[in-house]
Amino acid sequence: MDEQPKILITRLSHIGDCVLTLPMVNRIKDRFPGSVISWAIESPTQKLLAGHQAVDEFIVVPKAWMKSLSAWRDLRKQFKQRKFDIAIDPQGITKSAMLGWLSGAKTRIGIKGQWGRELSPLLNNRLVETRETHLVDRSLELLDAMTGGGTEIKKPRFEFPLPDDAIQFCESFLETQNLNPFAIINPGASWASKRWDNQRFGSVGSWLFRHQGLRSVLTWAGSEEETMVNEIAAFDPDAFVIAPPTNLPQLAAFLSRAKMFIGCDTGPLHIAAAVGTPCVGLYGTTRPQDSGAWPHAQPTPHVAVQKWHQSGSCRKRRSADNDAMMDILAADVFTACESVLRDSKRKSA
Repeated sequence: MDEQPKILITRLSHIGDCVLTLPMVNRIKDRFPGSVISWAIESPTQKLLAGHQAVDEFIVVPKAWMKSLSAWRDLRKQFKQRKFDIAIDPQGITKSAMLGWLSGAKTRIGIKGQWGRELSPLLNNRLVETRETHLVDRSLELLDAMTGGGTEIKKPRFEFPLPDDAIQFCESFLETQNLNPFAIINPGASWASKRWDNQRFGSVGSWLFRHQGLRSVLTWAGSEEETMVNEIAAFDPDAFVIAPPTNLPQLAAFLSRAKMFIGCDTGPLHIAAAVGTPCVGLYGTTRPQDSGAWPHAQPTPHVAVQKWHQSGSCRKRRSADNDAMMDILAADVFTACESVLRDSKRKSA
């Protein structure tokens, strides 16, 4: 195989899933240092990952591109200029596989079986039946179609980019608020079925402050989440500081400085894990073994809290009530936080 292939990655969304694709991108660059890697991605995730050492460029794809003839033409023109050898589709749905087909790449690597959905198995021409369950591991398995398997070059890693200006913004705020150390609580989630109770988040933050001496920064995005964090902070005002409005790189900088993260299965949890912050993740309609904070195998600094899993199709789980989340008690999260903090003290010692 050419040691300098031109490769297109078609992982369009969501933020957390794109973050979980980074170990695969790093593995490609490790194996083929001369490769040119382009990543087709939806906004705003390209702003979060900008400057990543393994990605040569991001091609921003309009969210509704398949419904726009002009978008088809524009993307086809961009792809033709780049003359891709290989397209890799770790997302496994029609719109991601269609981009690989549109790219003109002769080799289009995709997924067969459970994770190869919609028309993706028909549009990709080199299919891999993955054995692993977690998204990171499944994505890495796709590379066997390029390399024929063999010995791993390096341990999977994220190499998450943190811009200097984002770090400076974060550190200025933390200094003003006299926050060191601190936890981060992020109550939001893209699916209502993934969300927990605001009062219980308030109880967790109060417990961290009253019993562990740790104040919590509440991170948020958008007016709905701003209302949520205000309600949480009112539970025990001394225990919380509400973060300022942040862009994605600034959020990543805050997460990188935190002693621990508490939140649902959503983008900020995966960013926190990628920058090395121990996570307490709460799961209801998703399973930590599929999409939890990574690395998911023991020993790990992360703790997953799940009472039971609301199964069903993606559409069914997205629109479900958050019954499984609401069966998680504040006491369950206290115990998880104790485990993370105990492990952190042991490592420091």
